[in-house]
Amino acid sequence: MLKFIPGIVLLQIITMAFAQIFPVDFTNPETFTTLEWLRLVVPLLVVGLLTAFWLGSVAAHQRKDEIHRLRENHAKEREGIIKSAERAKAKIVKQAHRETVQEVRRTSTEAKIKVGATFVGAAGVGALLLLTQFVSLGMLLLTTAGGALGGYILRIRQEKGKPLLPWKKDDTVPPTLEMKKEG
Repeated sequence: MLKFIPGIVLLQIITMAFAQIFPVDFTNPETFTTLEWLRLVVPLLVVGLLTAFWLGSVAAHQRKDEIHRLRENHAKEREGIIKSAERAKAKIVKQAHRETVQEVRRTSTEAKIKVGATFVGAAGVGALLLLTQFVSLGMLLLTTAGGALGGYILRIRQEKGKPLLPWKKDDTVPPTLEMKKEG
């Protein structure tokens, strides 16, 4: 608003200057001749139009600055929202991963307990058969349970990336890597 005051004051000064240059009796306007009216009104119209264009230019520049400031604020706000959304997304993904890992661990633990109980049960039945004089059937059951347990442990080690079997000290590549290279 303060930007418009110089234009308004300048218009008033120019109007007063014209009134001093062309002394006219403003108290009795009927005495004005057409020439006097034209000599007073035309310059004041020109000055008024120029002042209006000047003030319009100031207003347009002020409006343009305001729009630019608003766009910058909106861009900053949009960046903040995007960053916040990315952080929230990363947090959700991290939480989902953590829950998935916990679920896998829980399921794996339950499966290990069930498999362990199965092997212990099979070994117990084999030992019971040995004690009750069913030696060949008891030995068969014990060796089957032992072999199944060994295979289960071997598969777990494979999944964890450990070597399948212990290798000799003079071997440079563990057997797991040799098998992967060949296959």
